[in-house]
Amino acid sequence: MTNEPALQALVERVNAARASGTPLAIEGGGTKRFYGEAPVGELLDTRALEGISSYEPTELVVTARCGTALARLEATLAEQGQCLPFEPPQFAPGGTVGGMVAAGLSGPSRAAVGAVRDYVLGATLLSGRGEVLSFGGQVMKNVAGYDISRLLAGSMGTLGVILEVSLKVLPVAPATATLRFSMSEADALRRLAEWGGQPLPLNASAWWDGTLVLRLRGALAAVNAAITRLGGELIEPGHATPFWHGLRHHEDEFFTKAVAAVEGGARLWRLSVPPTTPPLALPGEQLIEWGGAQRWVCSAAPASLVREAAARAGGHATLFRGDKSAGAFAPLKAPLDRIHRELKKAFDPSGVFNPGRMYPGL
Repeated sequence: MTNEPALQALVERVNAARASGTPLAIEGGGTKRFYGEAPVGELLDTRALEGISSYEPTELVVTARCGTALARLEATLAEQGQCLPFEPPQFAPGGTVGGMVAAGLSGPSRAAVGAVRDYVLGATLLSGRGEVLSFGGQVMKNVAGYDISRLLAGSMGTLGVILEVSLKVLPVAPATATLRFSMSEADALRRLAEWGGQPLPLNASAWWDGTLVLRLRGALAAVNAAITRLGGELIEPGHATPFWHGLRHHEDEFFTKAVAAVEGGARLWRLSVPPTTPPLALPGEQLIEWGGAQRWVCSAAPASLVREAAARAGGHATLFRGDKSAGAFAPLKAPLDRIHRELKKAFDPSGVFNPGRMYPGL
């Protein structure tokens, strides 16, 4: 990989930017440009460094370069009956593997199967010094540098250019079913807490506007037993699959309405709270995922009101879409802020990469 022209071009560009003090805005397909703070600096396009470097279906490991289209990777896995179980969202066509890891976002199944970082086995990074660094490996047993690889998930490109990543993949579940229930938000949260403590093949959940939808995944016998035990209305795959696809990629009714509301001055918030948190008394529309742990709020309420509600519940709020004058991410407490700044200094001492994309000065 070190001799590839595409990589050498990136290294030269980074070295030139470091020498001139020019900030670089790392970008693949640009599908998550709206996420976080606004990009600053000259565009550093990573899409030339693309391709699946290796794929061992029997080992459940795939290695892909940063510019590889996420759709291409998932299609390759699907041919072998495998998948990225954390369901990374694609908000528009053209998303890349590097952007998937850098954003660190997961889809409806995250609470059941884990997040992006849980599937990162190893990574190769281009640092702000122009150095190509490798961390981790291609097997779960390789723990040398493993935490550094996971650290890149959700780093928003502030530490360097993710050149290549090795990911653990899983077989597609043999059985899937979707159930629908009519119930209030409070009842839905209570039932989700009860079911979460039982040996049920719960894979995803979503509550909105008086309706709770559950997705079951696993062995056929387990899924069928859960259907009998839970009751509810069984939704045909022809309707269930588009629903979960829309929820994953923010194409369903809640998110399309939210985008329209944002254009009218509202904000779309992503709240991370303990799953047992009771209903949050916030104005606007809410959609609840991940067994109650992720709550989307579309509201014109002041940023301080939303962030205070999340903090009181023991969580935090991210301003996902809308006016971000109050900051996209919740302010860090002093110890975490210090760690973030020390990491930035270690990997990108000149502050070349994505300055301010997460927090001021980072």
